[in-house]
Amino acid sequence: MNRYSRHIILSEIGQEGQNKISNAKVLVIGAGGLGCPVLQYLTAAGVGTIGVIDFDVVELSNLQRQVLFGTSSLGKNKAIAAQERLQDLNCDISIIAYPEPLTYQNAITLFREYDIIVDGSDNFETRYLVNDACIITNKPLVFGAIYKFAGQVSVFNYKNGPSYRCLFPNPPQKEAVPNCSEIGVLGVLPGIIGSMQANEVLKIILGIGNLLSGKLLCYNAMTSQTSTLKINRNETSIQSVLDEQDSFENKRLIIDCQIEVMEVSISEMISEKNVQFIDVREIHEQPKVNRLKVTYIPLSELETSLHKIDLSKKKALFCKSGMRSKNAVKVLQELNINNCFSIPQGASEINNYLKEHNKILSNER
Repeated sequence: MNRYSRHIILSEIGQEGQNKISNAKVLVIGAGGLGCPVLQYLTAAGVGTIGVIDFDVVELSNLQRQVLFGTSSLGKNKAIAAQERLQDLNCDISIIAYPEPLTYQNAITLFREYDIIVDGSDNFETRYLVNDACIITNKPLVFGAIYKFAGQVSVFNYKNGPSYRCLFPNPPQKEAVPNCSEIGVLGVLPGIIGSMQANEVLKIILGIGNLLSGKLLCYNAMTSQTSTLKINRNETSIQSVLDEQDSFENKRLIIDCQIEVMEVSISEMISEKNVQFIDVREIHEQPKVNRLKVTYIPLSELETSLHKIDLSKKKALFCKSGMRSKNAVKVLQELNINNCFSIPQGASEINNYLKEHNKILSNER
């Protein structure tokens, strides 16, 4: 127990408290900016079982804030890369990697295996999914969010406390709030907020201190000021989730069936003629795809830039990881613009494919 001696000599923790930490099971949603510091500090603290779920891969732009990773991690799945690094940080605990998306189909089963859920996601759809699954499985949720220079932390669904829906009953309009890949974020901010989340997790495990249950802590990195907002439990919002419990696992399937998005590989699109390639990332995002003639239409500007779309051609949309391009295809289909396809590989993999196959496609397609 020499590893945890600085914990054990604290009268508020002691050997009994460290044993609680060692017996705890915590699931972290996302190994990104918030997930990295959460995972590092919980691993160092000796949390006995830590799960991490993330389907994304490590990219160069992540290293500005996701300090768990290095250049040797580039191209690896984040959950697996995190597992490798964390196991080296503490070989005495169990790190379980789930290199897959969190969905309505797997959330309930997964959450039941853990004591505490930590939300490190960066989109509203996942936040509401995590919140609702925590309500159904009765698991405490440690929430964190970041935006440019501002961050938020709270604890939801703890001992009949309020949930995320008590604060924000309904999701904002799709793409109304950009994520950090679109708007930017100060590199140290997720480290600060993620560390606060890890602190709340340890307080829950140990049963000490005053938790942020019923409170939203807001931090401003520009001024170093914090403020705390009170959150009241809304029985109607929580009951609405419980009332739909039986249909929870079918929810994603229902949504997906409403608008079917066709995904195609880059190899399929390259072999086609009369194709318009559309990059729906923000203009500043790298890497650029220089071996193709590309039309740049950020997802946030899509509906106001329809004049840039060639209706006579097939439309092949891509982004960083296939998520925004899939959403963009849905938007276009809702506007009755057809022959739209999402390339799930993303810009980096498209470049790799073109380089490996020595392809430079002319501007005339």
